[in-house]
Amino acid sequence: MAWAFELVHGPLGGPIGGLAWDGSGMLFSDINNSVILRWDPQSNSVIPARKYTNRTNGIAFGANGVLYGCQSGSRRIVRFMPDRSATVTATRLAGRVHNNPYFLTVDRQERIWFSDPNHSSLAVGPGPQRFPPLEHQSVLRLSRGPRTDWHIERMTFDTSAPAGVAISPDQKTLYVAESGNQPGGVRELRAYPIEDDGTLGAHIVLHTFGADRRGIHRGAEGICVDAEGNIIACAGWRRSGPGPLVYVFSPAGAVLETHAVPADLPLNCAFGDDRLGSLYVSTAAGHLFRIQSIGRKGYMPTNLSDIAPTNS
Repeated sequence: MAWAFELVHGPLGGPIGGLAWDGSGMLFSDINNSVILRWDPQSNSVIPARKYTNRTNGIAFGANGVLYGCQSGSRRIVRFMPDRSATVTATRLAGRVHNNPYFLTVDRQERIWFSDPNHSSLAVGPGPQRFPPLEHQSVLRLSRGPRTDWHIERMTFDTSAPAGVAISPDQKTLYVAESGNQPGGVRELRAYPIEDDGTLGAHIVLHTFGADRRGIHRGAEGICVDAEGNIIACAGWRRSGPGPLVYVFSPAGAVLETHAVPADLPLNCAFGDDRLGSLYVSTAAGHLFRIQSIGRKGYMPTNLSDIAPTNS
């Protein structure tokens, strides 16, 4: 059955990147205007939840209501605290400022896994742009040190254009969208086993996005995981391939479903309205869509029942 995409906000004219359900409303990042907005399904209203976010893209909740954000304009991961304050995590990998954090996910150990491509267009305005980018574009991981300080580790050594990241419900697999959307680029949905010592094993390819005489087929950007471990991915564009789609993959990589998105360049997806089983999808042009009652529930690693809405 085809999904019914309901436009709940937009288009804004610029990308909506991060999506995170706060327990009763959907937070979404208006990257170009450096604000995180909140849509309330009960009142059908949108208000600013966080202002002056310096081009924050991916967002995700951790424990105790802490909202983590990929502050691409400052090349760092920020903690947006429930008391309205914000704190900075580590910003240097082996002494060097990392690239432009893009999407992130938080595991049950409060470790933040994030893609770190060199997207210089995301780093606009004041900040550490004077520091050169790293020679690699990898998935990095933030975790607490023995004295509660943060430190960064490089987790992937075979990525060149990482985008969406997600953790399986059993915490044993990291899914990565490798999305080199240029001639010669690699466009794959990958699964990396998370070893007992916390390192990543060799990946397997769940899906490869192709190319034809019209051009390359746009790879996956944002991804999320449902409660059964299936991967939902936003991919495709109108210029080539099967068009803008939301894919549903099994953990083994079988294509279970595809659904045409009524706007070009789907960018990210996240579950919300848990009792209804709703999925939210954003686009590069700033559409926020909701698809209700899709017959599957989202996997939410954090218990959001006690998180208060983050209204201004």
